[in-house]
Amino acid sequence: MKRTVLSAAALLVSASALPFAATAIAQETGASNGPVRDVVTVTARRREETLTDVPISVTAFSGDQLDALGAQDITAVGQVTPNVTLEVSRGTNTTLSAFIRGVGQQDPVAGFEAGVGIYLDDVYLNRPQAAVLDIYDVERIEVLRGPQGTLYGRNTIGGAVKYVTRGLSDEPTASVRVNVGSYNQLDVIASASTPLTDTVRVGGALARLSHEGYGDNLYNGIDNYNKSVWAGRLSAEFDLTENFQVRVAADYTDDASNARQGHRLIPDQFPTFDYPVLDDEFDTRAGLDFPEQSVEAYGGSITAEWMVNDSITLKSITAYREDESTTPIDFDSLPEADLDVPAIYENDQFSQEFQMQYSGDRLNGVVGAYYLDANASTAFDVILATTGAIIGLPGLNAQTFGDVSTETWSVFADFTYDLTDTLELSLGARYTEDERSSIVRRTTFIGGASDLFGGSAVPIAVTSDFNGTADFDDFSPRASLAWSFADGQNVYATYSQGFKGGGFDPRGQTSAAPDFDGDGSVSSGEVFQFMQFDPEDVDSYELGWKADWGNGWRHSLAVFQMDYTDVQVPGSVGVDTDGDGVADTFTGVTTNAGEATLRGVEFELSGAWETNAFVDGDYMSLNATVGLLDGEYDQFINAFGQDISDQASIQNTPDTTASLSLGYSVPVYSGELNLLSTISYRSDSQQFELASPLIDQDAYTLWNASAVWNSDDGTWSAGLYGRNLTDERYKVAGYDFVDYSSNSGPFTPTLGLEGTLTAFYGDPRTVTASITYRY
Repeated sequence: MKRTVLSAAALLVSASALPFAATAIAQETGASNGPVRDVVTVTARRREETLTDVPISVTAFSGDQLDALGAQDITAVGQVTPNVTLEVSRGTNTTLSAFIRGVGQQDPVAGFEAGVGIYLDDVYLNRPQAAVLDIYDVERIEVLRGPQGTLYGRNTIGGAVKYVTRGLSDEPTASVRVNVGSYNQLDVIASASTPLTDTVRVGGALARLSHEGYGDNLYNGIDNYNKSVWAGRLSAEFDLTENFQVRVAADYTDDASNARQGHRLIPDQFPTFDYPVLDDEFDTRAGLDFPEQSVEAYGGSITAEWMVNDSITLKSITAYREDESTTPIDFDSLPEADLDVPAIYENDQFSQEFQMQYSGDRLNGVVGAYYLDANASTAFDVILATTGAIIGLPGLNAQTFGDVSTETWSVFADFTYDLTDTLELSLGARYTEDERSSIVRRTTFIGGASDLFGGSAVPIAVTSDFNGTADFDDFSPRASLAWSFADGQNVYATYSQGFKGGGFDPRGQTSAAPDFDGDGSVSSGEVFQFMQFDPEDVDSYELGWKADWGNGWRHSLAVFQMDYTDVQVPGSVGVDTDGDGVADTFTGVTTNAGEATLRGVEFELSGAWETNAFVDGDYMSLNATVGLLDGEYDQFINAFGQDISDQASIQNTPDTTASLSLGYSVPVYSGELNLLSTISYRSDSQQFELASPLIDQDAYTLWNASAVWNSDDGTWSAGLYGRNLTDERYKVAGYDFVDYSSNSGPFTPTLGLEGTLTAFYGDPRTVTASITYRY
């Protein structure tokens, strides 16, 4: 009989951070030859393989590992995976900013493709809204670093994160978990699965996740950084024949948390008011209270799989998703409407993927086709000076409506051939055609909020009326050579191309388009050129070495270089529409800034050993990860046509990421007690390509620890989890609309009069107690 004895040590950060650490460490009762590994497979190449055998930089987290880690949402993965940034975006609980190896996309508005693909049960999420997936009822999460496209539905230039929910059981099962903790945290998660017949299984999960705010809004008295989420999943599996299965799944999320409002880093810059900087980083004075913050997301999928014979399997994935968010974004974080932005985001998508998977004696691979029809719209007001006393206008407002439709199809293939028993060659390619259509309308109002947000402002001018369509196509190859030169040893060399389509900036303003050719007038072609941005590409080269030493120790080493061209850089600049010298609105300016070179190293190590230090059967584990990245712009063309590459840096990408985990497991009271202590480190990083001294984050270290007890029969478990135990205050996002010519202030506002320099922070210290019952 086997029993797990490292379910905290090997199941936490260490395991999650290592490409080979998605293995449970077990011991044969009475055995003396050390731990025996039960290999957990992944599907990174669309087939089941061990992580050591996959010639791809992939990190896998099993559901048990995530549970032992105490991970509450998908961003926890970013803390312990090399060269990965997963953070909650500005102003919400649920919008995701994702970067892998310096490639990603921070701006959540419509019109921008993701640099990192997020997948929910093989369904690509086209938009970052509602992509901060809460972790419950999960089977595993896989993080793939580097361009993806020859194996997965949608091409992604930086990497992919796969969130895979649990399958259904052939036996009735049920579980209930309750978490209580700091800030009146109360989570209840229940799941169940049962067969209805020999060929039909149904199941589902329901989660209620809540806590009070980490801070307060001192203007209106409501919680800031609170959480109030309902989420659920339902699924059914049908064995139509012995070789033909269908899975139907649906999910729903309702986030009624208050809007996350920012913390001002400078006093107000307008002499009429006196608002000093608040002491608590989670407190705010934001005055915008409409529309009511709300995020609703839902979707469903039908996956059909037919094993034609021992060699060929056909698979179809059909999915539809939709989400809507309303949010009050108070840029200046002050009671006055100096820069208030009520906003609405609406997204929907339909996708269809077909695959043919082939498995032979020496040849394995997949051929597929993918189609996506998606629409994303962003609507927001930019309200300045509601009092009228500031600039003499009763609430100047620039309303923007941006609607971007995407229709894309692609075909892809990737095959691996065993040249010898130890040498394999993989070749893949993808052809993609994207069509992007956009409508951008901007209207200037007087009198506060527009009718879109329940106001009665009067329209006085239309400053943008754009309707455009652009087509993009791309061919992206991939090649890999892997050599298993000894038992458990695998070295590989990989070349791959990545592609991200172009589009239109939905915040653009056609009246702000420059006269590119200098002929004294702005033509329709120049307006189109101003609104559109081109695709970006990357050439990625990687050398890797993965090793399972057979004695409880494993490692993975990867060295890579990425040549990144036509980098898309979205930004905003203030615009003075009435010539009074004050920027009274802003316009989006997205440029293909130029070229960047990204070089890096990733090392991951895990080990476990029996100590018998206190009792027979106790174990220790050590797990370490290091990611080093040297990225620089070779060319960076700003919105004014100037090359400022000597001033630009890669955003949201520290030069160094690292983690270290020590675990101890010991039999206690008919069960296992698992202790784990984890530190993770991130060096300095910039929020934007250009330095923002008060928003950019200095190096910081997080310390998490846990104690988890599991009963031998698996019925009960109890845990105590401490996160960010040193109460580190670290920035994850921000807004910057000031001139830094004087680093000590006062700062000159570049939009509005109060000055906007606002930051958002990661979670403070929290402690959570948990108890789980399983049937």
